[in-house]
Amino acid sequence: MNWFERLRHKEGGFFYRVRGSAMHLAMHALLHIRLLIRWIVLSVLVGCVLGVIGAAFVECISLGTKFRQTHWWCYLLMPAGGLLIVFLYRITHDKHDRGTNMVIASLRSEAELPVQMAPLIFISTIITHFVGGSAGREGAALQLGGSIGDLLGRGIHLRDKDRRTLILSGMSAAFSSIFRTPTAAAIFAMEVSNVGTMHYAALVPAVIASLTASYVAGQLGFPLAAYQITDVPAMTPLNGVKTVLLGIFCAALSILFCIILHRTEHLMKHYCKNPYLRIAGASGILLLLGLILRTDAFFGIGADTIGRAIGGEADWYAFLLKMLFTALTLGGGFKGGEIVPSFFVGATFGCLFGHVAGLSPSLCASVGMVAIFCGVTNCPLASLFISAELFGMACVPYCLLVIAVSYLLSGYYGLYREQRFYVSKFSDEVIHHKTRK
Repeated sequence: MNWFERLRHKEGGFFYRVRGSAMHLAMHALLHIRLLIRWIVLSVLVGCVLGVIGAAFVECISLGTKFRQTHWWCYLLMPAGGLLIVFLYRITHDKHDRGTNMVIASLRSEAELPVQMAPLIFISTIITHFVGGSAGREGAALQLGGSIGDLLGRGIHLRDKDRRTLILSGMSAAFSSIFRTPTAAAIFAMEVSNVGTMHYAALVPAVIASLTASYVAGQLGFPLAAYQITDVPAMTPLNGVKTVLLGIFCAALSILFCIILHRTEHLMKHYCKNPYLRIAGASGILLLLGLILRTDAFFGIGADTIGRAIGGEADWYAFLLKMLFTALTLGGGFKGGEIVPSFFVGATFGCLFGHVAGLSPSLCASVGMVAIFCGVTNCPLASLFISAELFGMACVPYCLLVIAVSYLLSGYYGLYREQRFYVSKFSDEVIHHKTRK
């Protein structure tokens, strides 16, 4: 407790005598303004640092992906890249890395984030994308942001509660700089760890850190994320029914995706305990599948396929194969995230649904993206904000409806094992439920 707080709480002191007076109210406001200024300074610092790191991260992944797409032999380096990733984690004594789950657990004081987490996930995710692993970037974003936020918090000796707030702000800033969706990034960071409750105490630092990081990334030449939907029909009762049906299918697909990811990882670790053999075996299977299919559409992020799906074109089997490729990549030991693959799954399935149901395939691909995102993350507010940032306000009524259905029917499944459900999805009841695997 500093001198100001001691003076305020001292019985018989000045503030005790003026309790209830205008002076007391003024000092009360002063304390909050002081708190606001402190969080503004810390949040801007976090946002600037992670804005630069996030931009560098995206640029490295982009350069690696472009090089791989023009040099087919990079795929043959997948086993070597996988072995290098395992080696890096073992020599840094982080062989039991829990990735994003560790960051989420740290928000409940259940884990401390190792200093080496940020450089390890930065390097290993770039390697994964360079050799063609089917993974996203958000896992790296959350780990980068959480680790750096924790490091800054410990460096300036913040209290544990304030340090956790800075971890959350770092997650928000990193997500914002990498995806360029600043509003959704702030909400997602506050919403993801405890479903049904939000870290509203972190609202100011998360928002400021997110906006700052997005601004810095923009100044470094990275535009805001946006897609153009070719056709948004009017919301009629028939279109509403079709949207609800799409939400039902997306909820089932979200559950299937989570089960495939978790079960594949469990089986691969159970039957192949050596991490070097496991990641080499996963690389061999992925290369064999690519050779059989004679396509590289399911390697890497798959941004081109997502763009084509929103344009109204997608292969009917694309969402199934993407789930398989992602499960083998992450289950085998490569690093990255699951959210961009979930966008791929949602966009391609939504496009297929639109053709079958007679509803705009472009709209259904966009709606499918946010529906699967909501189903696997259990973050309806972040899903709604990300739909507005990616696709504009015209499709928000469709997205709102499908998000509601997907959130309800996806149950207690999710990507992150450390995510906790504090409020039931089906009734007004406190449950403290763990994520199903």
